Amino acid sequence: MPALVLLGAQWGDEGKGKATDLLGGSVDYVVRYQGGNNAGHTVVVGDQKYALHLLPSGILSPGCTPVIGNGVVVDPSVLLSELSGLNERGVDTSKLMISGNAHIITPYNVTVDKVTERFLGKRKIGTTGRGIGPTYADKINRVGIRVQDLYDESILHQKVEAALDVKNQILTKLYNRRAIAADQVVEELLGYADKLAPYVADTVLVLNQALEENKVVLFEGGQGTLLDIDHGTYPFVTSSNPTAGGACTGAGVGPTKISRVIGILKAYTTRVGAGPFPTELFDADGEALRRIGGERGVTTGRDRRCGWFDAVIARYATRVNGLTDFFLTKLDVLTGWEQIPVCVAYEIDGKRVEELPYSQTDFHHAKPVYENLPGWSEDITKAKSFSDLPKNAQNYVKALEEMSGAPISAIGVGPGRDETIEINSFL
Repeated sequence: MPALVLLGAQWGDEGKGKATDLLGGSVDYVVRYQGGNNAGHTVVVGDQKYALHLLPSGILSPGCTPVIGNGVVVDPSVLLSELSGLNERGVDTSKLMISGNAHIITPYNVTVDKVTERFLGKRKIGTTGRGIGPTYADKINRVGIRVQDLYDESILHQKVEAALDVKNQILTKLYNRRAIAADQVVEELLGYADKLAPYVADTVLVLNQALEENKVVLFEGGQGTLLDIDHGTYPFVTSSNPTAGGACTGAGVGPTKISRVIGILKAYTTRVGAGPFPTELFDADGEALRRIGGERGVTTGRDRRCGWFDAVIARYATRVNGLTDFFLTKLDVLTGWEQIPVCVAYEIDGKRVEELPYSQTDFHHAKPVYENLPGWSEDITKAKSFSDLPKNAQNYVKALEEMSGAPISAIGVGPGRDETIEINSFL
């Protein structure tokens, strides 16, 4: 069964949108299975740049059906705004499907997210303030609002009132904020019902039937492996599972139907928000990576923290996701360095460690152990095959492949849709 999972193998922002878009013309469905509008993808088609926050990248590929799975949390205003923006640019969005079981980000979820983060002060997590975490918390606490609830006003009102019973106590007594009126929230949410109705579907049934018919389904993760709520650098993580297992629960497709798992690796490493980052650079090299790579968050607008490639976390991503392939992106950004350091291990309390430490304390104290690889100065953006790359660029790719534990099957040498070297087909 041709089901593929495509996910970030670092801390997100690896270029998943480019990879998904590359495959989009060859697949029948592209599915977002977790996260919300805290994740962003940039896709460049010709001279057009598209910033997608909630929609699957496949929405830009004619003939492909984009799906927002049950594991996603949906802000209706953001979704409708994004759809409107694409429609104005001539993109057909009519095939979009949204799971009726996906949870809704309510106005009070956003409020709670923002006031909580401010209250934490120096202990803040680095949340985007978009209500993602509180919405997932409501889901686990079984007081969440689902898309299907928009079509039963009585149930919607009961659920909103139940959620606000507790939240208003917290807002007024702990944070000194005004209570939120349930009627006002219900009215706002009902205002989205008719606009979303054409897209709402039983996506679990649709996707499983598609796989039974040998259709190609691509599951697209947001964020990255090291931001996974279970397997990431907790507590500086997202509130869902971007790792490969999340595709099964977040879309309702069994693991036996997944045939390939593709990890997206940036040729260096970036991170947005708080948390440990062993290879982070605070010098001119870090600033050059940020400037040349255009390292600014698609959704947040925040500058990304930049560092050299970390083979330890790449190996970890291979293990926890069962990766079959890597797509290496932004190799062109490294052009011009005489030597390129690569982190091959950590030093923790004077000992060399080659695997990601399970202890949060150890990871916070990890110091990178570098090996320097020869760089290149030639422009690689016009390369069409691996042999077109300079010898040192080829050796850099081969070294990363050996260190990371899975074959590199494609290489991004520029931001454009056609600026990709495909070594082995993903399909």
